[in-house]
Amino acid sequence: MYRIGAVTIGQSPRSDVMVDIKPILGPDIEIVEAGALDGLGKEEIAKLAPIEGDYVLVTRLRDGTSVKVAEKHITPLLCDKIGKLFESGIHVVLLLCTGEFPDFGANGFLLRPQKMLFEVTKAVGEGLKLGVFTPSKDQIEQSRKRWSAVTKDLRIVAASPYVESDASIARGAMELSEWGAQIIVMDCIGYTSKMKKHAREITSCPVILARTVASRIARELLE
Repeated sequence: MYRIGAVTIGQSPRSDVMVDIKPILGPDIEIVEAGALDGLGKEEIAKLAPIEGDYVLVTRLRDGTSVKVAEKHITPLLCDKIGKLFESGIHVVLLLCTGEFPDFGANGFLLRPQKMLFEVTKAVGEGLKLGVFTPSKDQIEQSRKRWSAVTKDLRIVAASPYVESDASIARGAMELSEWGAQIIVMDCIGYTSKMKKHAREITSCPVILARTVASRIARELLE
């Protein structure tokens, strides 16, 4: 049996993510999970919250609640978790986040969904009317900076995958449909296959989902 590491910027296990990833990786792949916030209490996590000017990330805790953290605080914790997985003999580690991070200097294959999602979307959506889902209004401008490199015809909507997700996905999809989106990218690991299907039903256009793109590339490396 092959082993793959999966590191969330929140707390593990991420059963909400694995429900879509495990079927793609298959029964012959053992997934070893770790979380940057594992072992931290509420007060410790609160100290990692972003302030004005920080790069904002949204993630999920073990109890199902969502929190915002600053990239500058979470990166050292991620480095530690990723490093320990490689040291344990695992050669492929999947980062369960589409946020932008500095290089980790990993000693193995570190799969970064942000880069994969960007390149796939650019390959098929360059020049089209691109709709983007991002979890929080705090992330819209940093998202605009990223995705404007694919197309200037861009509309970004904030829709949390963790809080009242059905309603927020529906509102965002309606906005993108009325705007005339030709392709949509769901820019967070928290978005599910069910949410993708919901968005596609409303907009009638292709939807690219981060977690399935990343897990299919991971499977390619393990076969």
